[in-house]
Amino acid sequence: MVEHIWRTYHKQLLAFIQKRVSDPTMAEDILQEVFIKIHSKIDSLQEERKVKAWLFQITRNTIIDYYRRSELHSKQDDQISDLEDENDPGALEDIQSCIVPMIKSLPEDYRDALMLSELNGLSQKELSEKLHISYSAAKSRVQRGRSMLKEALSKCCSFEHDSRGRIIDYEKRASNCDNCRDSK
Repeated sequence: MVEHIWRTYHKQLLAFIQKRVSDPTMAEDILQEVFIKIHSKIDSLQEERKVKAWLFQITRNTIIDYYRRSELHSKQDDQISDLEDENDPGALEDIQSCIVPMIKSLPEDYRDALMLSELNGLSQKELSEKLHISYSAAKSRVQRGRSMLKEALSKCCSFEHDSRGRIIDYEKRASNCDNCRDSK
């Protein structure tokens, strides 16, 4: 399996490392360290469909370790925080599993507007045509639906954001929140 991972991902991982480490020799060394970790931790991979996210998380952590070991702190501290800010795909998947049930719990007009626009990818113009309402009414329903969804999510969970405002983690706030899994 590790050999297959090497053949499939080593170029992507090396490019990822080279964007974050200026020394080409050190980038190669980090890549080797990444694959040693992959080899030793392959049994901890729980879902093979998440292999790419798992690989990039190991790579990010290895780059962070490299900068922490180095003696140059000022520039590297910024690079470490940028790496630590990158999305955790697991947190996003968990959050997404809460969103659909919450959308379905909204009043019908707002539920339909969000399901069609946000989940099915209809533009607001297409939404207005499908629901036989004006364009401004479609925009309003989507906006109000988003607002209701945001309120429901904030009642249920506390979110942690990275420096760019993206969600990187969450904690279930309400014990009675039926929409979220009990994974946190």
